[in-house]
Amino acid sequence: MSFIRTIARPLLASTFIVAGVERIRNADETAQSLGPVLRPLANALPNADEKLLARAVGGVQVGAGVLLAIGKLPRFAGLLLTVTSTLNTVAEFSAADTTSGEGRRWQRAQLLKNVSLLGGVLLASVDTAGKPGLAWRAEHLTDSALKAGKKASKKQLKAAGKTVKRTAHEIAGAVHAQ
Repeated sequence: MSFIRTIARPLLASTFIVAGVERIRNADETAQSLGPVLRPLANALPNADEKLLARAVGGVQVGAGVLLAIGKLPRFAGLLLTVTSTLNTVAEFSAADTTSGEGRRWQRAQLLKNVSLLGGVLLASVDTAGKPGLAWRAEHLTDSALKAGKKASKKQLKAAGKTVKRTAHEIAGAVHAQ
């Protein structure tokens, strides 16, 4: 891992870890603030309520934040943090008090903060750290297999051609011998 990644990933992850711990500790407040987003999920899942889902979101944030911070499965962690960050952005934006100038400024600041964090975790979710990604590996493997298949089929065709020639010579020799 490069020096920049060693520093940047924990810095980016720290806000999610702290927010996740707060969501777990204050599940009632989290359920209330994320209510518009969690309510449809709670209704769709059996034995799930908004408070449980709020804790689950917090747990995902803590777990994914820790994974990102230590550099383990950073792309998967970035993807999970993207989802939780999007939930948070939607909930905060819709719940903001926009009747006053101060409320609108707070809503804009929160939106910009959340969108910035979303951009950071999106970058983390596609960062391959200089190693080829799965898509590139699959494409490269497919190309290699196609080349190997073409090469093998050319060899087989050439061998079949030689066999046909040899057989034709043997038949011609047998016909002349009679």
